[in-house]
Amino acid sequence: MLQTVMLIRVLFIISLLCAGEAGAGALVKSGQGRVVEVVDGDTLFLDDGVQVRLVGIQAPKLPLGRRNFKTWPLAGKAKQALEALTLGRQVTLSYGGRRLDRYDRALAHLHRDDGLWIQERLLRMGMARVYSFRDNRAAVPELLAAERAARAAGIGIWGHKWYRIWQQEELYDGLGGFQLIEGIVLKTALVRGRVYLNFGQDWRQDFTITVAPRDRRLFDRAGFDHQGLAGHRVRVRGWLKHYNGPSIEASHPEQIEILD
Repeated sequence: MLQTVMLIRVLFIISLLCAGEAGAGALVKSGQGRVVEVVDGDTLFLDDGVQVRLVGIQAPKLPLGRRNFKTWPLAGKAKQALEALTLGRQVTLSYGGRRLDRYDRALAHLHRDDGLWIQERLLRMGMARVYSFRDNRAAVPELLAAERAARAAGIGIWGHKWYRIWQQEELYDGLGGFQLIEGIVLKTALVRGRVYLNFGQDWRQDFTITVAPRDRRLFDRAGFDHQGLAGHRVRVRGWLKHYNGPSIEASHPEQIEILD
């Protein structure tokens, strides 16, 4: 049984790497600049006016003018960490997917003039979580490894209960936002092209991971076998919603980690 699970995990990781979406070596350098302003823990301005959203991570959020938005714990420290790493320094922008978001911010990986990879360092400091998209999936394995090291050490956000990893049986109606959730997949289903990973007997009340039909090809390309996950412990990251019980919709395979 253990050998089978390990084989599933190894094949899944290899398939991600072979798909060309995962490795940091696939990043394409394009542009340089000097950091003149840090907005928050994952956003900054360069001297040419370009605003950069550090792709692949999510730092604790500040309100930044949004009404009724509560500052996330450690948001100030995350901003200070990014300032200490980048302010006044020359950086190189690298891309591995979509280059601009809807606010015209550059979705880039940043490397300092001495080679320091800013995203990776922030994760190792416990000042961010891995946060990827279906059209921006480059370097996720490396980023996850950095996040894992900080979490194991209990530093930064990983020492604060607000950023805890929830067990699926602990979820409650008032809990939302971006979360990391672990549990054992009880059963799987494919209904009208949509994948369901159910973590309880009652899909109307218990936690579920869903994969929309439009996203299944990314999982298929990565060798993702949803039927083979029944009985195994996984971790998923994403925006928690409540409709027929708590659920997260996974748009790309890097959101799901096989743990056992």
